[in-house]
Amino acid sequence: MSDAYAEAGVDVPLADRAVSALVGVLKTIDIGRASRSVLASGHYAAVLQVAPNLGIAVGTDGVGSKLIVAEQAGRYDTVGIDCIAMNVNDVICVGAEPIAVLDYIAVEQADPGVLEQIGQGLKKGAEQAGVEIPGGEVAVLPELIRGHPSPNGFDLTAACFGTVALDAIVTGEKRRPGDVVLGLPSSGIHSNGYTLARRALQQDGGFSLDDRPDALGGQSVADVLLEPTVIYVRAALDLMAAGIPIHGMAHITGGGVANLLRLHGEGGWLLDAPLPVPPVFELIAECASVPPAQMYEVFNMGCGFVVVVPPDCEMTALTFLRRRHPGSARIGTVTGHDGRLELPSLGLLGDAGGLVAA
Repeated sequence: MSDAYAEAGVDVPLADRAVSALVGVLKTIDIGRASRSVLASGHYAAVLQVAPNLGIAVGTDGVGSKLIVAEQAGRYDTVGIDCIAMNVNDVICVGAEPIAVLDYIAVEQADPGVLEQIGQGLKKGAEQAGVEIPGGEVAVLPELIRGHPSPNGFDLTAACFGTVALDAIVTGEKRRPGDVVLGLPSSGIHSNGYTLARRALQQDGGFSLDDRPDALGGQSVADVLLEPTVIYVRAALDLMAAGIPIHGMAHITGGGVANLLRLHGEGGWLLDAPLPVPPVFELIAECASVPPAQMYEVFNMGCGFVVVVPPDCEMTALTFLRRRHPGSARIGTVTGHDGRLELPSLGLLGDAGGLVAA
């Protein structure tokens, strides 16, 4: 993983070992009956069987250090969209229809105006995704939460619940060499890699949140950093409702396009036509001298979601996707090289160990 990311304060190998230690314990839970889980761990969401052909898909995620930008800018009305997006975009990847989200907000100080703004974002995100928010939790924790600046600190996370027919779960196992990989554009950084992005722009680049670098086309640094994560749920549901065979879906978050390696099944990935890269990523790379391989390890680089379909369904699928996400395009194909990720235009190869020069 990226040296630049480690220097910014995120030690990914250490985090991976810590997660493995946690999961190693959780796998030993004995509930006195057979497990209801029907998916091996590591996918975007877990699926639990609740009836003969009915599963509940569950996932949880938060907004991360993007919240620091919201605190510094005093702008809280969009991060709720991010919170919904990070959850529903994961749950849809297993072919489930997200139906509800429960939010958890921990605050240093309960400010009605701030919570109202956060609620506005949650509402907008829920409406975009077509999910309810039937409940949640607000915790006032001044001894745990410290703001940037204090007392503006908060954390925002959620859990998402969806339903899926057990015989319609999408895992990636149906993909075959020759299948096409379709990319849906991101709106920018989304909600990952902000420790590196903030360091690159604010510390290395010396920009304030109000600055408007030429590279950002008139937008301020705050505008770009707070651009909400795109919600892809309705486009994916459109494909499923149309009966288009989907052989895999991937939410491109932290880890970049290597998230494709999380899909189950055999076969590798040749990404020979990446989507255009938004200017903010080029500015981050320039400010912090981050090489391409490390950028593609940390960020989505312009592609926020991926759908894998058979080659004869490419144009039909793109017709549906472009209705909601203009700019969606074929970005590559499935190969016969198991566990291998290739980005030939960048001279990069990757596997579970990361991206390297080809």
